[in-house]
Amino acid sequence: MLTTWALHPGRTALYQILEHNLQQVVTAGMHRHKHEEEASVKNCSEFTYSAAAILLAICLTFLSPDGLGQTQLILVATGSTMLEPLYTLWGNEYQKAHPGTQLHYLPVGTSESANRILSGVGDLGGGDAPIPEQQLKEAKHAVMEVPTVIVGIAVFYKLPGSPTSIRLTGPLLANIYLGKTTSWSDREIARLNPDIKLPDLPIKVLHRTDGKGSNYIFSDFLSKVSPEFLTKVGTNVSPKWPVGVAFSRCQDLLANAAETTGAIGYAELRCGEKSGLGIAQIRNAAGRFVKASTKSISDVAVSMESKLKEDFRISLTNAPGKESYPIVSFSWFYVPVDPQDLQRSAAVKEFLNWVYGSGQEIAQAQGYTTLPASVLQRVRAKVAALH
Repeated sequence: MLTTWALHPGRTALYQILEHNLQQVVTAGMHRHKHEEEASVKNCSEFTYSAAAILLAICLTFLSPDGLGQTQLILVATGSTMLEPLYTLWGNEYQKAHPGTQLHYLPVGTSESANRILSGVGDLGGGDAPIPEQQLKEAKHAVMEVPTVIVGIAVFYKLPGSPTSIRLTGPLLANIYLGKTTSWSDREIARLNPDIKLPDLPIKVLHRTDGKGSNYIFSDFLSKVSPEFLTKVGTNVSPKWPVGVAFSRCQDLLANAAETTGAIGYAELRCGEKSGLGIAQIRNAAGRFVKASTKSISDVAVSMESKLKEDFRISLTNAPGKESYPIVSFSWFYVPVDPQDLQRSAAVKEFLNWVYGSGQEIAQAQGYTTLPASVLQRVRAKVAALH
């Protein structure tokens, strides 16, 4: 059985996750066999991708210089696809500074990562949404949520003539994603953009698949500004979108948008900065139209600092401030509180200390919005208190 492989030192988390993933693939396969017509190609591909990533991690583990892993500790982190580039970079840079420790990051998505870490599977989790209170209460293993960086969800679009930055409001976006506003020549869009000649084209809505942190952030913003959206869809990592086409990865969503005239979609700012798509200015709580940028995202954390809770579980969308971009959130690490293995727990703590030092400098150099100094100080204190 797969679980017997975990007797090798430093590999327990990898095998647990591998077994969990393969069970999902087998279950999905059985379901497809019974209900072929109703099978979800999307879910099948996501399971296959995740399983392949884990198998690759296993192969890399066996190929490590130490042979049986007696001198090399391998930490396994699961988490958001949104920040996969940063977290993978952190893992690589950390290993250069600490050759005795490897970090394998598996981008399974926010919701799935939370499920696994709360079940005791893996060394570290991560996502772009706070874990629901009920899920925390019912979990087998307690976790602490600490922010890593601040992310902004930009609204991208493809229109003829490539207008550089159209203006949109939250209620208008809500109507688009509710399927009520369906044309780029809509009266409200024209009113907000009097200097832009808008085409009489259908709006082609793109969104993310279930379990994604970007869904949570975007739907959280729309729920705050549109009572109808709050009632019909609400804030969720898996919203029941009335319209649109779903994509598992932001790269795939943006690639489709680039080929689809009339498309609109949302993604983490850095993911789409080089896509060639237009980026909308969004009206903030102060009534100003603001484009996502490192500064307008950072301004949110500063404006919300006094409201920051000890557990860091706070919504940053539609925050106050004249220059604040309204679709912003922390991204979090989900850290086990009660260690099952003291050596691995100590290694996680050491990695986190590095993340909130050198890791922040690396993130900033890559164009990410890092934590303000005051928030960083509080996060470091939380990490220091870990067992």
